[in-house]
Amino acid sequence: MNLTPYNPFNQLDSFRHDVDQFFQNGLGSIFTQSETGIGFPKIDIHETDHDVVASCNLPGIEKKEDINIDISNNVLTISGSIQRSNDIKEDQFHQKERYFGRFDRSVRLNTQVSNENVQASYKNGVLEVRLPKQKEETRKQINIEFK
Repeated sequence: MNLTPYNPFNQLDSFRHDVDQFFQNGLGSIFTQSETGIGFPKIDIHETDHDVVASCNLPGIEKKEDINIDISNNVLTISGSIQRSNDIKEDQFHQKERYFGRFDRSVRLNTQVSNENVQASYKNGVLEVRLPKQKEETRKQINIEFK
């Protein structure tokens, strides 16, 4: 049996490797996971002539009740949970990389949107939310009555 002297800097090398892996691979993943286990799904937002469209990859959603969408003060919040099947026992896993659990993401929108007539659809693991742009208000001249 070979003895290896303790080197406290070995842990720093491991940490640096983990950080390197995160920036190489982690940014390409569907979720960024925090220390609390809550995932932050990545969102693409683009604009059409009439709508602001947010697209979000959410694989593994089985019921619409597992997704919540909230729009308040021009902030879009998508939250919910992804359930993992309990058919597989913990000691049978060789590797676990797929995300499951709660997720929550809020994004401030650059364009004013209306809370009315918002449409959401979920197909093939992708959630799409269409938010109608708020119609520009026409200027109105206000007459002041002097007494």
